[in-house]
Amino acid sequence: MSKPLISLKHLLLLSIQCIAAMFSVQLGKANALSHPQVGSLKCEYLICPIGIDAPKPRLIWILHDESFGALQTAYQVYVGTDSLAVDAGKGDVWQTAKINLETNLVTYNGKPLKPFTKYFWKVKVWDKDKLVTSGVSNFETGMMNQGNWKGTWISDGHNVIQKAAPYFRNNFQIYKKIKSARAYIAVAGLYELYLNGKKIGNHRMDPMYTRFDRRTLYVTHDVTAQLQSGSNAVGVLLGNGWYNHQSTAVWYFHQAPWRNRPTFCMDLRITYTDGSTQTISSDTTWRTSLSPVTFNSIYTAEHYDARLEQPGWNTASFVPAVNNPWKGTVVRAAPSQNIVSQAMPPIRAVETIPAKSITKINAQTYLFNIGRNISGVSKLTVKGERGTVIRLMHAERLDKSGKIDQSNIIEHYRPTDDQDPFQTDIFILSGNGEESFMPKFNYKGFQYVEVTADKPIELSQESLTAYFTHSDVTPVGEVETSNALVNKIWQATNNSYLSNFQGYPTDCPQREKNGWTGDGHIASETGLYSFDGITIYEKWMADHRDEQQPNGVLPAIIPTSGWGYDWANGPDWTSTIAIIPWNLYQFYGDTKPLTDNYDNIKRYVDHVDNLYPTGITNWGLGDWVPVKSITPMEFITSTYYFVDANILAKSAGILNRKADEAKYTALALKIKNAINAKYLDVNTGIYDKGYQTEQAVPLFWGLVPEGLKTKVAANLAQRVKEDNFHLDVGILGAKALLGALSDNGYADVAYTIASQETYPSWGWWMVNGATTLYENWNIQATHDISLNHIMFGEIGAWLYKGIGGIKIDPAHPGFKNIVLQPHFVKGLQQYQSSHNGPYGKIISSWKREGDVVIYTTTIPANSTALLTLPVGDKKAYLNGKLSGNHINLVSGTYQFTIK
Repeated sequence: MSKPLISLKHLLLLSIQCIAAMFSVQLGKANALSHPQVGSLKCEYLICPIGIDAPKPRLIWILHDESFGALQTAYQVYVGTDSLAVDAGKGDVWQTAKINLETNLVTYNGKPLKPFTKYFWKVKVWDKDKLVTSGVSNFETGMMNQGNWKGTWISDGHNVIQKAAPYFRNNFQIYKKIKSARAYIAVAGLYELYLNGKKIGNHRMDPMYTRFDRRTLYVTHDVTAQLQSGSNAVGVLLGNGWYNHQSTAVWYFHQAPWRNRPTFCMDLRITYTDGSTQTISSDTTWRTSLSPVTFNSIYTAEHYDARLEQPGWNTASFVPAVNNPWKGTVVRAAPSQNIVSQAMPPIRAVETIPAKSITKINAQTYLFNIGRNISGVSKLTVKGERGTVIRLMHAERLDKSGKIDQSNIIEHYRPTDDQDPFQTDIFILSGNGEESFMPKFNYKGFQYVEVTADKPIELSQESLTAYFTHSDVTPVGEVETSNALVNKIWQATNNSYLSNFQGYPTDCPQREKNGWTGDGHIASETGLYSFDGITIYEKWMADHRDEQQPNGVLPAIIPTSGWGYDWANGPDWTSTIAIIPWNLYQFYGDTKPLTDNYDNIKRYVDHVDNLYPTGITNWGLGDWVPVKSITPMEFITSTYYFVDANILAKSAGILNRKADEAKYTALALKIKNAINAKYLDVNTGIYDKGYQTEQAVPLFWGLVPEGLKTKVAANLAQRVKEDNFHLDVGILGAKALLGALSDNGYADVAYTIASQETYPSWGWWMVNGATTLYENWNIQATHDISLNHIMFGEIGAWLYKGIGGIKIDPAHPGFKNIVLQPHFVKGLQQYQSSHNGPYGKIISSWKREGDVVIYTTTIPANSTALLTLPVGDKKAYLNGKLSGNHINLVSGTYQFTIK
């Protein structure tokens, strides 16, 4: 897998101060430091963000010190409006005392932050007996309050039936010297923003999808460089997105209660060098016209008629054609009363992928293969006669004749006519020489593009380029082994994870694009080991809070138009409300996700308790898409009910809610006892029929009584052996299986399953050409066979945990203390992994040299680790001296020899 580009493209957008503040934030770029440094400064987990609304933002840093035992003993934070003063150690809005703590995450607690203001900040850190000072970083506030908007919500007056996307424009004058300029734009739908003829930024699909009538996002752009003295023009193109869903599918998005013609509100706020400000706002003086985007559906595709282009429409010198006059705009009500900042990495075209091959089927049809399955768009460059209609059909696979086959992804589409073909862009040529088309308001899941024209055209392999688009989250983990198949599985897992990270976690990028809750919580650990995704998940949890019913019920897909409140939303799926905040707390050591969602978790658990007072629930879907053995749904969903109650009890303890801690600890124990009483044979150590899922799930989630873990694990290993060391699980069993084995003495068995090449296995997919994870173990399945799903993605997390042994200490989350339990599994000669956690880069790697194993680990500064080495009948040595196999480590790099 080509790694997402995070260096030059992003660094060019950062100020010099930000570059200094973020040193070594890129994966794998930490060099040996001759002296301690403090860097990787972030505000709200973002580097130098602009337009944030958090009244008390979180400030984060990392101590970079490669010496043994490096430890932060104290810190002091400075925040102010003058960068020079802050650099000199003076914070005019907040300056802490010297705080004798090791924490590197603090919540701002100074003077109230003002809107539209840039704040500078730095931190001093005492590293044992040394004082280390960071560079100066910054963050900038946005609206902060609904009352600070000056603009009016406007649209073009058409109704939801109108298919063409609307243009909006306005001219304005600038006569003073500009210090800075920001565009704040809130949209119900999607947008592209232009100033003086140029598109602003490289974001795609802004703003992110929310429950529009309850929360609407706005985006802030730095547009200082795009403005000019004299005449200026601002242009906005609006797309439908999920707001005006014109395509029809089984989830009834076309019947969403919020549905309306797209609308926007914008303030272009200019600050001049003389201290004055000017705001150019959306209002009825703006003019509007229909655009060449004649149809756009986030679910299906986009249609573009180049004959309708209006060159220069977004420039100050534009004069509309006499036969196409622009009309006035109309005022609209705000879609919601909760307009908040979009504080998260945007969706971008992260990778450019040239076509791997082209096949000319005839003079009017060509087939392009980009060589891998992605979420994204294709760009076609072509020359042809005016009016030539070109169709670009996207699919994941080919039929036996070598033509496009959409049968595996089209089953839930319910078109009412033939005007909106699935995953098929339509491009009508203007005839003005070479011209290009790439969708603006759509993405698809595909590997193949079949280009068909109604007239002969000439295309080459270079005529089509694909772009992998997803939330541009920073990679924070790496895995590489001596087994090429396992490496492919890890890469395919990341490809599927990113393909389904589109401002919220989705299930697949082609057939549904839905935020399925079950898929989301199953893949969350996999994602967090490999990518810095906290801001996306925090946004998604806000979506959960928006969608939760007063009685605590959540829908199965989030966000939703209303579908999913009465099917598929039992505890085995909608445990996202507890599992995601808990995982964020575990990975980042930040209690805010627990605080933000605590009442929602409690309301959900209380509702299930009211419905099922015995502790056994039959509300759910069960182990979805199993191989052959069917685990009782009641068993699975009751287990997740236990997980939720247990997380709630632990969260209550962390947040010092003692009465709740006692209450829900007792509830979790009641559920646990009820499950074990009904399903566990204490004499044999077998749950129910002893299937893989039935043995693995209780082990993984902590249901098994302490004295029976060995017996239950042995039965699981035996069952796997009886299944010829192959999987026999659905998605919830797959979440538990590998970890249940490796955590209980059977890592070799887990690895044997993980590295299988025959059906059913992850490797079977790879052997058959997969570059992503599939929806079904059976690649010949007639349904449930999307070729880009993340629901079987736990193997990605297990490669860090089960072989590298990089685990979280629940008592010291955020990898403050790392639990290191590597496994030198048979059949693997070499393994290396790393994870950039809140304190820095953790490395766990090993290799065999004959009968000797060399294990190397790096513990970042300001953290510790408890290392358990699986020595068996051998001994472990550190620097030639016997070390034992349970070792407490301070920060530094260590190499152990096991022989």
